[in-house]
Amino acid sequence: MRETGLRNPAKGAYLVGLTRAAGVHWNLLEPKLYEEAIRRGEGEMVAGGAFVADTGQHTGRSPKDKFIVEDDLTRNTVWWDNNRRMSGEHFDRLFDDFRAHVAGRDLFAQDLYGGADPAHRIATRVYSEYAWHNIFIRNLLRRPERSELADFDPEFTLIDLPSFRADPERHGCRSETIIACNFSKKVILIGGTEYAGEIKKSVFTILNFLLPSKGVMPMHCSANVGNKEDTAVFFGLSGTGKTTLSADPKRTLVGDDEHGWSETGVFNFEGGCYAKTINLSAEAEPEIFATTGRFGTILENVVIDPDTRQPDFDDSSKTENTRCAYPIHYIPNASLSGQAPQPKNIIMLTADAFGVMSPIAKLTPAQAMYTFLSGYTAKVAGTERDVTEPQATFSTCFGAPFLPRHPSEYGNLLRDLIAKYGVDCWLVNTGWTGGAYGVGARMPIKATRALLSAALDGSLKDVEFRIDPNFGFQVPVEVPGVDGSILDPRSTWSDKVAFDTQARKLVQMFIDNFTQFEAHVDADVRNAAPTGRKAAAG
Repeated sequence: MRETGLRNPAKGAYLVGLTRAAGVHWNLLEPKLYEEAIRRGEGEMVAGGAFVADTGQHTGRSPKDKFIVEDDLTRNTVWWDNNRRMSGEHFDRLFDDFRAHVAGRDLFAQDLYGGADPAHRIATRVYSEYAWHNIFIRNLLRRPERSELADFDPEFTLIDLPSFRADPERHGCRSETIIACNFSKKVILIGGTEYAGEIKKSVFTILNFLLPSKGVMPMHCSANVGNKEDTAVFFGLSGTGKTTLSADPKRTLVGDDEHGWSETGVFNFEGGCYAKTINLSAEAEPEIFATTGRFGTILENVVIDPDTRQPDFDDSSKTENTRCAYPIHYIPNASLSGQAPQPKNIIMLTADAFGVMSPIAKLTPAQAMYTFLSGYTAKVAGTERDVTEPQATFSTCFGAPFLPRHPSEYGNLLRDLIAKYGVDCWLVNTGWTGGAYGVGARMPIKATRALLSAALDGSLKDVEFRIDPNFGFQVPVEVPGVDGSILDPRSTWSDKVAFDTQARKLVQMFIDNFTQFEAHVDADVRNAAPTGRKAAAG
């Protein structure tokens, strides 16, 4: 087997049986990986130096094709209502077929860390069939010093073969696409998809499984820190403003997507960012836009002008999920250490398309756990076929697809950490005001930023609060620099009866969704349910 690059000879491909590969290129840097990717026809360079690749039929993740091996380690620890089982026998057969599939093929290998905190990171080796996937994962995980590579000892191994086609009958899966996680053997196999995000999210899944048993909270969130070492954590589903609101020029960006919360503070799982680029502009998001013209950035499914080689970020003909992946040091005010002190504030973001939630609310620890387990946001009319009015979306812990364990484990851990470190918790609505989607208007970004700034700098603690009659949250009555009318959602509606009807509808959705968690939480969390439930019970 031909081998090039930097590696520890005792820790090579023989450890996982990839001995039939024609060659393995170890820990190549971007210039050489660009050469290999272009030579192999995997993509092309665009103006400014970024590399663009198409991901074929898979332009996003395939959650229904993700499986976890059921064995003694996982049988009683994995949340099987949310995760698909695979037998050990099927995994072994799949692994054998992966080994056979690499025969005569070149592989690219990167040795990287998942996690910035040395006490909690996992040493990860990624083998990929595509050179550009190696660039992608170098951008998204954390890179050891070159001097560390000779002694690098991987704890987990990921093997990514887009050209492999799974056999549902032979491998116990659903389709030709497969993401199979074996936590006991510490191997993840990815096949039948060119979407690079599957590699990144597989590492997130590993950390979500391992860290809670160490008392470390894994979080699908962004994070930043101010000059007073006041760390803020932002939870939120897609479209709620998680990336936008954490990108504050006055604060240092810790990371935009995945973090851990340990005894020493918050730490980024990643070494880069994976940002959506649809409708990206230099005016609205200058820092992210600037990365798309830099050598080393990966553009996925972005339409390129064939003559000028300029990307067209407004063109969604391939997918709405166009993305760019870049190392975090491409962002001027980013933390290179990926670590920050204990958080002072937690912000849970929702885009309420029903138009009934206040733009900001203070949460008790029990309400924070209730809100976290609910993971609420809303789809709007027109975003999907047959969606003709706002639809509630609940993704527990703001990241259900990546949770191997039961949500209550993460929720209880979060509540304990909030109490231990005295963290203030806020719910911020970036959705609609003055009516539901189609009638009302989107919450003014200027008002959202002003309210968020007041929460982070502590000045919001000094204002008068009222209790929201529907959700029981504390809502500020008046905040300097903010139009007071939007702080009371009902007052922004011309039809107050319609508001009350819409509010009752959303409260009931929360209650119905939370029934799945009631047996797993304490009474104080159950009592943190929207006040509509208490009224109904009375």
